[in-house]
Amino acid sequence: MTADLPDVSRANRPAAGWQDTIAIAGFILVAAGQASNQILARGLAGSVPPFSLAFFRWSIIALGLAPFAIAEIRAGKIPLARNAWAILAAGFLGMFLCGGPVYVAGITTTAIHIALIFALSPIMVLLISAALGIEHIGPLQWLGTGLALSGALLIVSGGHLETFTQSSAAWGDLLVVLAMLGWSGYTLMQSRVAPGASLLARVSLFAASGALCSLPPAIHEMWRTPAEVFNARAFEAYVFAGLVPGLLAYAGFAWLGAKFGSVRTSLVLYVAPIASALLSWIILGEPPTLLHLVGGLLILGGVWASLRK
Repeated sequence: MTADLPDVSRANRPAAGWQDTIAIAGFILVAAGQASNQILARGLAGSVPPFSLAFFRWSIIALGLAPFAIAEIRAGKIPLARNAWAILAAGFLGMFLCGGPVYVAGITTTAIHIALIFALSPIMVLLISAALGIEHIGPLQWLGTGLALSGALLIVSGGHLETFTQSSAAWGDLLVVLAMLGWSGYTLMQSRVAPGASLLARVSLFAASGALCSLPPAIHEMWRTPAEVFNARAFEAYVFAGLVPGLLAYAGFAWLGAKFGSVRTSLVLYVAPIASALLSWIILGEPPTLLHLVGGLLILGGVWASLRK
């Protein structure tokens, strides 16, 4: 009798195999999309005015995702009057601080540095959550936090703690640290702003807020150096920044979250620095050094230990 029963596990293997393939491809593409913004920052190295680049990037994202936001505003899922200040704050933290300052940092610091410093964000979220009484930090989490912070200090200092404040590259790294802190605050805020709305609808509003915050310094750049803001190369940069590390990365992340859950989707965090290192090597000719490998292992190992539970 048992010989006639179908082998359910074998029957499901092809479907499971395709799902695994789709998951892996999705993670790689989303991580590469996120890393491409760091490659763009380093590749342009200030040749396109940074706040104009940020303004047009966030404007493209806001407009591209506007149909989601408009539909959910009409459905009453996003009460604008009650959430206006929270949307503005989230846009300032997650979009403005992670826009122009990162493009300024790319003038003096590498894409790998930017990626590894941003990988610290979950540690900062954990520490802020603990300070607010939202999360309890245990011994393993403290150990992971210490490892991650020591890795970041190693990378920012270049292994020379006594001279790192005099280095222009280190000041670029400190700008990235500021952006990473802004992203950590945004991470804590964004799910609490209009929680009944979809991720893409909220990102549209946050991006609009980021564009609004970036507009004053962008106008200054347009007035001061119009030839650098309005040219074919700058236009290509705006479109690329809006589409690849913008619409495609955010939409891909939302799709992964819907299909595989937020916990599995958070694994993109570990893939993004690797993608950044490979793209930096291939596109920019800046391979990772031993310092990056040691610092990266400390950061990613510390993040893993802190988030293990």
